[in-house]
Amino acid sequence: MDRIRKALDLARLERAQRLNQEAAEYPSHPISASPVMGLRPVRAANGAAPGEPGRTREFQPPTEVLERHRILEPAAEHGAAMAYRMLRTQVLQRMDAHGWRSLAVFSPGESDGKTTTVANLAISLASDHLHSVLLIEFDFKRPALAARFGLEPELGADDALKGTALVHECLYHPRGYQRLVIMPARRTLTDSSELLAGPKSREIVSEVRNRYPERIVLFDLPPVLQVDDALSFAPLIECGLVVASEGRTRRRDLIRTIELLQKTPIVGTVLNRAVDAPSGY
Repeated sequence: MDRIRKALDLARLERAQRLNQEAAEYPSHPISASPVMGLRPVRAANGAAPGEPGRTREFQPPTEVLERHRILEPAAEHGAAMAYRMLRTQVLQRMDAHGWRSLAVFSPGESDGKTTTVANLAISLASDHLHSVLLIEFDFKRPALAARFGLEPELGADDALKGTALVHECLYHPRGYQRLVIMPARRTLTDSSELLAGPKSREIVSEVRNRYPERIVLFDLPPVLQVDDALSFAPLIECGLVVASEGRTRRRDLIRTIELLQKTPIVGTVLNRAVDAPSGY
């Protein structure tokens, strides 16, 4: 664990030095923070996050599927749930400080726990009664979000990105999860990088970010070091969260990931599978 933490500290230091150098070289273009956006309680007829009223499809996530994939159930009180609430609070504080409402979850490689992390973060964010949450899967190399919830979508993010379906037709509300809507991917796309950098992607991001000011939009993307999809899409989001895995993520891969995302504000790093994480109050 010390190895990963040292790598994180080094990457943060190098990033800070680089940003300071850029600020010194380009004084006519200062970095400024947007004012904090006001928050107000969200009310929806079906208890879901606002989508298109009456149009969001509902489904019942099977309990055994949620447990198998380590997805939090509503009102969970065990140690993992508490850890994600702590993550939620820290992420919200950093996003609120800049008025950000869209966040992408990145990882250096596969099997770092990225999809599980973004799903549980979305659940925790939606449970605080002040936000609605839209979780979008833009990982078209290995779509996994629908399987995590036991959903077989008729339409998905790939259809929206291809322009063969409207955004609201691709939204699903898991019963029991108040204020949460997901847009999973149904299939792989060979031209996903080009699509994510294209005009349709920009149109979707603008639509989901601007329709409801209370809504937080989370994006699940492919690993940064394996395909260029995440880097193609990164300019369209406001901030990111990096997931690393103890015993799996290599130090040089983590540093390289943060280097490649140098133009994307990173709100923090999650160390997954930490063996000496505190287990109690």
